[in-house]
Amino acid sequence: MGLRTPLFSEHQRLGARIVPFGGWEMPLHYGSQLEEHHIVRRAAGMFDVSHMRAIDIDGADACAFLRYVLANDVARLTAPNKALYSCLLNEQGGVIDDLIVYSRGSNRYRLVVNAGTANSDLAWLEAQRSGFMVNLQSRIDLAMIAVQGPEARIKTAPLLPINLRDSALQMHPFFAVEDEAQSWFIGRTGYTGEDGFEILLPQEQAVDFWQKLLAAGVKPCGLGARDTLRLEAGMNLYGHEMNETVGPLDAGLNWTIAWEPVERNFIGRAAMTARRDDPQCRQLVGLLLTGAGIIRDHQSVLCDGVVVGEITSGGFSPTLERSIALARVESGLGAHCAVEIRGKAVPARVVKPPFVRNGKSCIEL
Repeated sequence: MGLRTPLFSEHQRLGARIVPFGGWEMPLHYGSQLEEHHIVRRAAGMFDVSHMRAIDIDGADACAFLRYVLANDVARLTAPNKALYSCLLNEQGGVIDDLIVYSRGSNRYRLVVNAGTANSDLAWLEAQRSGFMVNLQSRIDLAMIAVQGPEARIKTAPLLPINLRDSALQMHPFFAVEDEAQSWFIGRTGYTGEDGFEILLPQEQAVDFWQKLLAAGVKPCGLGARDTLRLEAGMNLYGHEMNETVGPLDAGLNWTIAWEPVERNFIGRAAMTARRDDPQCRQLVGLLLTGAGIIRDHQSVLCDGVVVGEITSGGFSPTLERSIALARVESGLGAHCAVEIRGKAVPARVVKPPFVRNGKSCIEL
């Protein structure tokens, strides 16, 4: 039996199909993955993401420590409660995990990391602490619910602690508001390409808040819809677009590397600097299938019958009603290629992600 979040009984009560995911028992869908996908694009859906982990970092050297272990630079977090996306790299420049880091005041930060890598992330951070005055706290006492969609904020705000309601509605994307005394933390972030919140709260309050969201008309959504939504939004998934042997330069994440200032030394910098202008670096592209079929992970990308890359994430786009994919390919790929599906070369068009944002297509069909 896998680990269970504080909302597991709710998933059972709502008839969810439960599947193993990263060591957890999680809802795949509640009857229709397609309907859940569309509800997020058109109204508001919610996801139990309590399997993810918050790690709090503070101490006199917290800023210096994170500037050393992250490829992006937390010195950019000059405004209170601002958030930053970054990769945690190994010495070879591979990605240990991708995460969001929030500033919480002077030398105080919160990381939110992926479920399947949470324990190894924490162990890695602990191993790098030597010489830094920092404290690490794994917040296993917190649950996490993501509410996403064009109606997400307006439906969620009245249910938040009263002192956070106005500030939550007014804050900009990639910021957070917090009631530290009550352990509520609300980020205007997400993994769907829609507006919304990601809400950390005490585990013992998770069921009550979930039920209030249900009563407000927010629909429960599972892992299936979360994956099709993030793929349409062109967002990377750890273990697919990047991993410990595939770094940011080959995963379309060069923009997450803070190369300046040049004197900042961070783990993996030397390895990535050596490859920064390497023409052998792969590029991450979007593909829109123009022939018949569904693109799946690990299928080959072809150009004139020659394999030039691999599908990292593929599937059917409910919004576009077409098959789409992210693919890691050789640099210089033109506007057209093919995907090998069941032994046949099916034509596809190369496009720039995202495919869908805020409910609308970002590409010409």
